[in-house]
Amino acid sequence: MAAEGSRAGSASPACPKASLPLAALNVRVRRRLSLFLNVRTQVAADWTALAEEMGFEYLEIRHLEMHADPTGKLLDDWQGRPGASVGRLLELLTKLGRDDVLVELGPSIEEDCQKYILKQQQEESEKPLQVPAVDSSDPRTPERGGITMLDDPSGQMPERFDAFICYCPSDIQFVQEMIRQLEQTNYRLKLCVSDRDVLPGTCVWSIASELIEKRCRRMVVVVSDDYLQSRECDFQTKFALSLSPEATDPHQVQGNEERVPQHPAVHHCL
Repeated sequence: MAAEGSRAGSASPACPKASLPLAALNVRVRRRLSLFLNVRTQVAADWTALAEEMGFEYLEIRHLEMHADPTGKLLDDWQGRPGASVGRLLELLTKLGRDDVLVELGPSIEEDCQKYILKQQQEESEKPLQVPAVDSSDPRTPERGGITMLDDPSGQMPERFDAFICYCPSDIQFVQEMIRQLEQTNYRLKLCVSDRDVLPGTCVWSIASELIEKRCRRMVVVVSDDYLQSRECDFQTKFALSLSPEATDPHQVQGNEERVPQHPAVHHCL
């Protein structure tokens, strides 16, 4: 008897898997547990005593008696209730003095718990890294609402300019000289230069349309060989012309033999 008590103590419910759900126990362990607890005896606690410890009421226990495997049905019903876990089941069996069950089924319960943990870890490692669903709600952090460096973030006072400069990156030195002569002299004009004034992160076509149509009084086109090959410059020029389609009279550009259409919002600089 002393040896048996020692074995029962070694299989006590101090299991590191105590928080695992009851679903970790496979059918084999459940059936063997039923073999121990389905038998009604006077010397050992059976499934009815376990049901009372689990919090089942009298009528619920009477209903379970109608099943061929009341212990199996008891475990199925209990695992959906709060607090049901492998560790709690082992605690209740210990409380009821069923050390024989713990000694006999302890290794099998431990094996089922290990398999359950490994399966959970494998499923977790196979999950995709990206978020499975796109959250379409409003941004959780405030975002700047303007499109230029000095825009009012609330959108109440958008930054405005005297002229929008349409140019190619290769002509930036000419644009810088234009800035020096028109902004830093007595003219005091305010030019809109994309590389200097426009915030990144928004579609360039949308930004250009907004600036040309609503923010700038004029548009200055820096014509060069690269300008004629630029899709962005082509879009900006055609968009500006589309705002006043009646302006189709040719205009001679000083210093250039090429004739370009005149437009109230378009000037051409060389």
